[in-house]
Amino acid sequence: MKLFKFFSRERLGKIFLYMAADVIVVLFSVLFSMIVWRQGFVPGSNIIGVFESDWMWFAHIAAFASVLTLAANTVFRLYDNLWKYASIDEIIKIFVSSTCVFILLFFYDVLFIEPLELNDVSRRMYFIAWVLNSFLVTFSRFGYRFVKRLAILISHAISSKAGLKRVMVVGASYSGYGVIRGIKQERVRDRIPVLVVDADTAKNNTSIMGVRVVGGLEQIPQLAEKYEIDEIVIAMPTAEPEELRNAVDICTGTNCLLKIMPPISDVTADAKAGYSYLRDVNISDLLYREEVKLDTKNINDYLRNKVVIVTGGGGSIGSELCRQIAKFSPSKLIIFDIYENNAFELLNELGDKYNKNELNIFFRLGSVRDKARLREVFTEFKPHVVFHAAAHKHVSIIEENQAEAVKNNCVGTQNLAKISDEFGAERFVLISSDKAVNPANAYGATKRIAELLVQGMAAKSKTKFMVVRFGNVLGSNGSVLHLFKQQIAAGGPVKITGSPDMVRYFMTIPEAAQLVLQATSLGQSGKILVLDMGTPIKILDLAKKVIQLSGYKPDTDIKIIYTDPRPGDKEYEELIMEEEKTNMQVTLHKKVFITKPIEMDYEKFERQLAKLCNLAEKKPSEVNGMLREMVPNYV
Repeated sequence: MKLFKFFSRERLGKIFLYMAADVIVVLFSVLFSMIVWRQGFVPGSNIIGVFESDWMWFAHIAAFASVLTLAANTVFRLYDNLWKYASIDEIIKIFVSSTCVFILLFFYDVLFIEPLELNDVSRRMYFIAWVLNSFLVTFSRFGYRFVKRLAILISHAISSKAGLKRVMVVGASYSGYGVIRGIKQERVRDRIPVLVVDADTAKNNTSIMGVRVVGGLEQIPQLAEKYEIDEIVIAMPTAEPEELRNAVDICTGTNCLLKIMPPISDVTADAKAGYSYLRDVNISDLLYREEVKLDTKNINDYLRNKVVIVTGGGGSIGSELCRQIAKFSPSKLIIFDIYENNAFELLNELGDKYNKNELNIFFRLGSVRDKARLREVFTEFKPHVVFHAAAHKHVSIIEENQAEAVKNNCVGTQNLAKISDEFGAERFVLISSDKAVNPANAYGATKRIAELLVQGMAAKSKTKFMVVRFGNVLGSNGSVLHLFKQQIAAGGPVKITGSPDMVRYFMTIPEAAQLVLQATSLGQSGKILVLDMGTPIKILDLAKKVIQLSGYKPDTDIKIIYTDPRPGDKEYEELIMEEEKTNMQVTLHKKVFITKPIEMDYEKFERQLAKLCNLAEKKPSEVNGMLREMVPNYV
């Protein structure tokens, strides 16, 4: 019994059960074939009944048939398969094993039994027995799955009465197969795959596990209506960005719930897990720009084993920066923020993901406006790299609180920059905004002053001072996306400030954070590093997509209305000023550009900055006039 010592008791029980079943099947097959032949049920046979000699013949052959069956099935490894996952290969093994058994039985009959003159049944009977045995052994292994699948098909046939959601799969690839298989194996009990649509028209009228494939994505809206589709699954994880965006755009034109399979790098290659890896389509899927490829070596060089501080570390950009920085094994990571709730959640998140040996992470409560508090933190940790993401940023609020924005965005930046220089930090990175370009609001003006301040520090410090400038980030706190979702949840209307032609640049939070780290690795002090934001998006188009992805029809279920522009709103955003374009350089990373500093009188700027800070403290009403004086293109 050494053969079985490696199997568990449960597994051994199944093996002996299969062996017993195989012996019973082969004996039944031979016996049944003999009887049907004697009773004349087979063409070429006559009704003559079963003789006593027939039973003696059967007794002689039974023992040999049993031994042959067990031996052949063992040789072809039919007892160590996991039949739950068996495929066509196992069916072939059953067929070959059964064939071998009956060929040997035939020769045994000819050589040893025939001389005894026990039976005169035609040896065509062995063919009948072979067919029956092959079928019954196969059914013993696959019968449960067959019955289970049949029950599912029957339930699917009455799905409209059973309340199952009807699913269309976009993509007749391995991933599409995985989704269908996942549903059909009852991993998802409340759905039924009805149709597969693929861009390749050559696949038209083929099928995947019994589900028909139709070629042509442009037919999706009509097919969804014709087949009463409830849910569309986009299973195209390896598609090009433009192809995927096109599929998402077409699908959002239906009234169906949308799900999508993430890029193949994010999921398992196991098709059986196909459905479980789906997620809802979100608005960031509509961007689908080329995936950011980081030069991790350069980033690793300036972050690994370094002390890194992120101001505003609990905010949308700051928290994602912390997540990305943590991957590069800094010796210490300090989250600095005036607001503790988000920072506390981030601290727990990173603490759960990295143990203390992998990441030393700290949270320090404080404001960049408090120079004494900054000095305490820098004295405690002596950071090598400083990411400055703390800022007041809501345009409409800042328009009515301009002095406070100056204190935070300008004075706070000055405090942090000087402290960084004083403690000999290696790099200082200001997170800036496209609103600093030809600003139309006080927020943009304060960010432009912060940019100039950092450039001025670069001219006289050993610390590498840099500015990274980019546009709107999808999903950040207080973004237009959050506003739209709140309005939709309230039943509408969705309000667009300004005209239908208003456009904005957008990128996802992880993309922005990754490119900030990449831009910082370039290490060019005094430069403004501009991130490639792709193509600007109309706010009207964004609003329609958010409504559709929420399961509603724009202007039918949820109205879209236009309101007067808020103070400081621009119809379109710019990333680079005219005077910067002539000096713009392409970097080694194709998504990062460099603009050279504009020549200016830094001594005059510092005098103006001191005056601005003084006005913010003592005469808030005069702050706007000073902003216009310091930023001539602020209109």
